[in-house]
Amino acid sequence: MGFVTTRKVRFEHCDPAGIVFYPRYFEMLNACIEDWFEDRLGHSFGAIHVEGGHAVPTARCEVRFTAPSRIGDPLALTLRARRLGRSSLDLSIDVASGAEPRLHADFTLVHVSQSSGRAVAWPEPLRAAIIRELEEEAPHGT
Repeated sequence: MGFVTTRKVRFEHCDPAGIVFYPRYFEMLNACIEDWFEDRLGHSFGAIHVEGGHAVPTARCEVRFTAPSRIGDPLALTLRARRLGRSSLDLSIDVASGAEPRLHADFTLVHVSQSSGRAVAWPEPLRAAIIRELEEEAPHGT
C-alpha cells in the first residue's frame, strides 16, 4: 500500500505556463520523505538532524516525468520502502492526480554522521521501523 500524502498544486509551484516547474516537485518529494520519517517511522528530521547529530542526505534520485500537473490539481504521493542497507535506504515515490500518473522517483538515502560526514549504521530503533515498512511492502507469501 505504501505511505500516502497529498498536496494541491498551487500558484507557487508553477511556471508562467501554469504547469509545475520541475524543481518544485523535488520539494514535494522531500516533504513526502520527511513526513514518512515522522508519521510512519516515528523519527522526525528534527530529531535526526538537530538533536541526533546525524543526517539523511539523498545520494541518488532518478525521476521519470509522465504528465504535467497544473494549478489546482490534487496530487497523491505514495512512498514505498524498497531496500535497506547498513547505512542506505532505497525508496520509491509515485505521484498521481486521480488515476493519472505524473511522475515516478527512485531515491537512495544515506544515514551519515554530521561531524564526520561519513555513512554510519542506522540506529536500531529507526532500523526496526524501516524493516516494518519493508515487511508491509513485501508480497504476501514470500
